[in-house]
Amino acid sequence: MSRNGQSLPIHRAVPALGSLPRPLYARVESLQRSAATEWHSHPWAQLSYAIRGVLSVHTQRGRFLAPPQRAILVPPDLPHAVISSPATEMRSLYIDRSVIPWAASHCKVLEINPLTRELISQFGGLPAEYDEHSADGRLVAVLLDQLQAAAESGLYLPWPADPRLQPLCEALYETPDLPHRLGDWASQLALSEKTLTRLFQQHTGLTFRAWRQRLRLLSALPLLQQGERVTDVALACGYDSTSAFIAAFRKHLGVTPSAFGDLPEHVPQPLSAPQR
Repeated sequence: MSRNGQSLPIHRAVPALGSLPRPLYARVESLQRSAATEWHSHPWAQLSYAIRGVLSVHTQRGRFLAPPQRAILVPPDLPHAVISSPATEMRSLYIDRSVIPWAASHCKVLEINPLTRELISQFGGLPAEYDEHSADGRLVAVLLDQLQAAAESGLYLPWPADPRLQPLCEALYETPDLPHRLGDWASQLALSEKTLTRLFQQHTGLTFRAWRQRLRLLSALPLLQQGERVTDVALACGYDSTSAFIAAFRKHLGVTPSAFGDLPEHVPQPLSAPQR
């Protein structure tokens, strides 16, 4: 698996567990380099959360992104892959399906408030076979309640199922600064612009312009978290000017790029669809 044209080392997806020792199981990892898991699934739900760095979960349905103060909830049995940015401090929770009946059938990006963050941190220090009938069990119950109540974020990129659109989307995902316009892609795919526009709307719920705008903004988040200059991030994500990038970022995420990079505790607003 790659991102921006670079191959990523494969990271072992899940611990060798036949079943979970308790309804909740924690995995703590420090990943100094970018890494990706192979596509996999498991019979329990997974909450992928990074206290530092940016996580991305890929499914057939979309690309889900979680900077700090966000987490990605993957339901049981859903094939997925996880990509981490450099210097990621990752906290994974594996959740038995019996205690998470409210989980949707698709991934969700959840807001993680300070209480939930502390609960995850505290749980990470408990033994794998914690006492379910003690204070540890009550902590788990509160944590699950907090996850159920967590608001959903819009930090995801819908992914088309139509095989005609997938090469286009993969190319833009790997290289967000590609300058190709809708007409260029239509010519490459031997489609009319009208047909390509209809396919994008049908399979992603967004126009081509809105989809690419969301892609570029999401692509900027890992770079900003790594401390890249705003001007360099703007160019890497396909913006003609830094001012245009700042305006789009502020409009759709509610904060400037420099503020997002300097304030990892900031909770960005859900992405809205740009106007056509």
